[in-house]
Amino acid sequence: MNIFIIILIVIAAIIALVLLLALIAKKDYTVARQIVINKPAAAVFEYVKYLKNQDNYSKWVMLDPTMQKTYSGTDGSVGFAYAWDSKDKKAGKGEQVIQAITEGERIDIKIVFIRPFEGIADSYIETQPQGDTTNVKWGFKSRMAYPMNAILLFIDMDKMLGADLDTSLNNLKGTLEKQ
Repeated sequence: MNIFIIILIVIAAIIALVLLLALIAKKDYTVARQIVINKPAAAVFEYVKYLKNQDNYSKWVMLDPTMQKTYSGTDGSVGFAYAWDSKDKKAGKGEQVIQAITEGERIDIKIVFIRPFEGIADSYIETQPQGDTTNVKWGFKSRMAYPMNAILLFIDMDKMLGADLDTSLNNLKGTLEKQ
């Protein structure tokens, strides 16, 4: 056999292995983190229900201060959409839409990623009073389609996205506790 055929066989075998692994790999993943903020729950919820406030605490939004942002609807209410478009590959392009609000407790947001990778995630922020403080939980649930889900065998999404959530929640804590 010549070297060209051997290289093609090796490449085909690697591709077949990845496709087979993707068949058994999980497709869904969830990530959540929480923090205690030294502010009453009503004040914390009143702040986090406005998506524009993410400019002040979300690590992802803060990646590119020059990204283009567009809004539609009334911030802090169901149906409000916050779209972004960045030349920075890490920030990419996408849109967040408020899907549901349980006043004083939880906001549900659908996130559609367009670039650098297409995808959809369901996100939420929950606030739970603990006396004069508030426990804030921020979580994501998403799905990777076959065969991209093979990546979940090699990347720990909880660790990767969890670190960003921790940073964002610490930013939120710092922002709110200064007010």
